Amino acid sequence: MMHINLLPWRERLREVRRREFLTIMMGFVIIAGGLVFLVDRYFNGEITMQQARNVFVRAEITLLDAQVAEINQLGQQKEDIRARMNVITDLQGTRPVIVRIFDEMVRTLPNGIFYEQVQRIEDVIAVEGIAESSARITELMRNLDDSEWFKATDLSEFSVVESAETSMSASIS
Repeated sequence: MMHINLLPWRERLREVRRREFLTIMMGFVIIAGGLVFLVDRYFNGEITMQQARNVFVRAEITLLDAQVAEINQLGQQKEDIRARMNVITDLQGTRPVIVRIFDEMVRTLPNGIFYEQVQRIEDVIAVEGIAESSARITELMRNLDDSEWFKATDLSEFSVVESAETSMSASIS
């Protein structure tokens, strides 16, 4: 028996082309899916690497912040030491001055006057004492005014005691 094909040849050609088209489309979809997968893997790798860099940078920043804090603390300690050194230097520099002031107080002290209390408050020296007469107090005040070491003398209190002694209170700058 003979075999007769009743399908038109165009229909078959159209079916072959449709299968080829679907095959090509499936190939493109698979290739595109593979490319998307590869691009995704690449960018995820880059993101992971950048995150690792960020963690490293943050760790280094933390270390540097600690070092900056330590440097600031050392700077503060340095300033404290300088302040102490300045105080010591000032004390060393004024040590001979106080000796000179006491020496000058003795040189200006006339006979018949006795200091009972000497007190220094900043640049002012307060003196309390007893004198035999008011003339001795006047002589003391003149001597203090003539001294190179004392700027301004001031007699703040003067009283006469019954035992013929005069009490005085003076301040010297």
